[in-house]
Amino acid sequence: MEQVLLKSDFYFDLPQELIAQDPLEDRSSSRLLKLDKKTGEIEHHVFKEVPTFLRPGDCLVLNNTKVIPARLYGVKEDTGATIEVLLLKRKENDMWETLVKPGKKMKIGAKVVFGDGLLKAEVIDIMEEGNRLIQFSYEGIFEEVLDALGEMPLPPYITHKLQDKNRYQTVYAKYEGSAAAPTAGLHFTKELLEQIQAMGVKIAPVTLHVGLGTFRPVKEENLINHHMHSEYYEITKESADLINETKKNGGRIICVGTTSCRTIESAADESGFVHPGCANTEIFIYPGYRFKVLDGLITNFHLPESTLIMLVSALAGREHVLHAYEIAVKERYRFFSFGDAMIII
Repeated sequence: MEQVLLKSDFYFDLPQELIAQDPLEDRSSSRLLKLDKKTGEIEHHVFKEVPTFLRPGDCLVLNNTKVIPARLYGVKEDTGATIEVLLLKRKENDMWETLVKPGKKMKIGAKVVFGDGLLKAEVIDIMEEGNRLIQFSYEGIFEEVLDALGEMPLPPYITHKLQDKNRYQTVYAKYEGSAAAPTAGLHFTKELLEQIQAMGVKIAPVTLHVGLGTFRPVKEENLINHHMHSEYYEITKESADLINETKKNGGRIICVGTTSCRTIESAADESGFVHPGCANTEIFIYPGYRFKVLDGLITNFHLPESTLIMLVSALAGREHVLHAYEIAVKERYRFFSFGDAMIII
């Protein structure tokens, strides 16, 4: 009989003060815990030592999505009440799926004004989970208006204000569309990536627009019943070819972040061949999952009982991962988005 996996199997005790509130001055100076996925053996390093764990002929997969300043503060046209709108997913013609606070004030037909009228919005529909479908109107280019008015949608556990918007972007961020950063990539500098390429390691960019569902807590105790949020991804023919050639030549595929991992695993067929194209993925990876493409992962430290720690546990085994987390807490590693990193190979 198959073992029933419970949410509580992925709980660990995390002191509040280990949640990193600010990014480090030098991206690559964060700490790096190396976990051997087979033996569970642990080593302590600094992130800029990442090249020593890579070999010529390996392929590093990066998610080049760009976070948009998706948090907007406006006022309700009729009452002047403050309304917070978080952009989640772009639909067609300036229509967005959004998260609105306070939601009860925002019925269908409600109108909000942002930045003295630079941007206006009307609630068109209320969706299943309470998200609002909003139609925006403005003069000029939406991205420019958003850049002027919006704030970076930092995760709920970060309470400090971000001084520099770019620190919540990877240095290789290219295509706008995420409500959250693929945070494992925040540790890379351009110099470090150049050094890695000079070693003969290939770099394959993919795009997955990270939704806020990534922070949604798992509510079901039995993991079988958890429904994963949907996210849009795209893989070019060039990147798919690079990944497939690497596999064929015996190189390893090492993903930077759980989003890159979910992208290539979603795009691969049963034989592990990655197909180019775009689609939405709801893939939920937890122990028992057989990886089709991925060999190694660079990732941050995740929340207790989150889908992310479940994914990491699928790769390295739950006991190994929880033991590594216990050591990380003891050694006072920094956790979550602006925290330290792990390499699992």
